Amino acid sequence: MKKTFLASLVCMAALSACESPQQIATQKDDHLAAAGFLLKPASTPQQIAMLKKLPAHHFVRRIHGNTVTYVYADPTVCGCLYVGNQAAYGRYLAYQQQQSIANEQQTTAEDYQDAQWNWGDWGPWGDGFGPDYGFGPGWGW
Repeated sequence: MKKTFLASLVCMAALSACESPQQIATQKDDHLAAAGFLLKPASTPQQIAMLKKLPAHHFVRRIHGNTVTYVYADPTVCGCLYVGNQAAYGRYLAYQQQQSIANEQQTTAEDYQDAQWNWGDWGPWGDGFGPDYGFGPGWGW
């Protein structure tokens, strides 16, 4: 019974932390705009048809002479293209790298050292935990 309840709690917490594909795409659109990409709405039937030919939610690069342009097609959230130059693309990549590092730091476990902390006050930890496992009730510093 306790295991089922605990498993249910873990699943509910995991699901509440998930974002829908639409929310993820919307956040990406915001980041593209902040990096300097210009929003170009698909407003004619020809533009909509061309938008559908590009890989959705991926960058494509267009080189025309000495000009490099990055295009990101978003047919689901805005029905548009985001168009940027090398500098905008670089800013976007730098932001993504910063976010990746921040996310990694949030999920990295830290050692906890506090002589006043009493692990035993939290009661039994369940199967696989405890003194023989390395922490839980009875685990001393």
